[in-house]
Amino acid sequence: MTIEITTVYFEKPGRVNTDRVLHIARKRAEELGIKTVVVGSSTGRTAARAVDILRGIRVVAVSLSTGFTHGAPRPNVQRFTEANRALVEGKGGAVLTTTHAFAGVSRSIRNKYKTYTHIDIIANTLKIFGSGMKVACEITLMAADSGLVRTCDEDIIAIGGTAGGADTAIVLQPVISQDFFDLKVKEILCKPRF
Repeated sequence: MTIEITTVYFEKPGRVNTDRVLHIARKRAEELGIKTVVVGSSTGRTAARAVDILRGIRVVAVSLSTGFTHGAPRPNVQRFTEANRALVEGKGGAVLTTTHAFAGVSRSIRNKYKTYTHIDIIANTLKIFGSGMKVACEITLMAADSGLVRTCDEDIIAIGGTAGGADTAIVLQPVISQDFFDLKVKEILCKPRF
């Protein structure tokens, strides 16, 4: 059996693609009967758009861990705003804030000892498909570890992005992080072409 679907390639990565990604995800979720979409969202702006565009589909927004920055950590700072959290939860979505599956203690080792770990290699390998692909896989593990998505028997759509906003959507079968190598990316719906 052969399945033909369209994959959309964006000329540029980032926020400019957010609404289009969400509409692509909605269309494919309806075609496949997918009930849950996991979306990465730093400040909650993408999650707020997701609960509007994906109305009727369960949205799990995965935020950055508290204190996370690309520079020096900012203790007790959460970038996902309380207003966006209330908006997302008020429209039936869930917001997950937890340790990043591809960071956490691994990042601590990299920062302190100036060396990379096997987790960094996995994350950077996924980035060869774009940052959004790495994010989509990572947030799926985080949602599965937290019990917010089913594993093994239900496909989901995961949405990630590059430097704010969404630019990548994939259909996959979630697994918990200890089963990472059983993660199955079934379809790439859209991603930056770069």
